[in-house]
Amino acid sequence: MIATRLMQFTKRLRQGVREGRITCSVRIWQSPRVRAGGLYPMEGGHILVESIRQIALSDLDGDLARRSGFDGVIDLLKVAKHGSGRNVYLVEFEFIPASG
Repeated sequence: MIATRLMQFTKRLRQGVREGRITCSVRIWQSPRVRAGGLYPMEGGHILVESIRQIALSDLDGDLARRSGFDGVIDLLKVAKHGSGRNVYLVEFEFIPASG
C-alpha cells in the first residue's frame, strides 16, 4: 500500500537518496511517522521503508551520520529533529525510481 504522506528529505540529501548512496535516515519524533513495509512518495519515485527502530541518542556516531548523508553528528542533529519529539529512530530504506 502506498502512503499519501511524503517521506521528506532536506534538499541537499535528495540526489543521494535517488542515487542509492543514502539508505538510512535518523529522525527525532514523538512517535514513528513511517512503518516498515510502507511505500512513501518522493520526487522521482518512492521510498520503501525496510525497517524502523528506536535507538539511543548515544548510538549516533560519525559513521551513521555519513551513511545518512551528513558530515557528522552535529550536522545530522540540526536536521533530524522534527517538532517536539524526543525519541530517536533509525529508518532504513530503499529508493524505488518511478517507472516510465
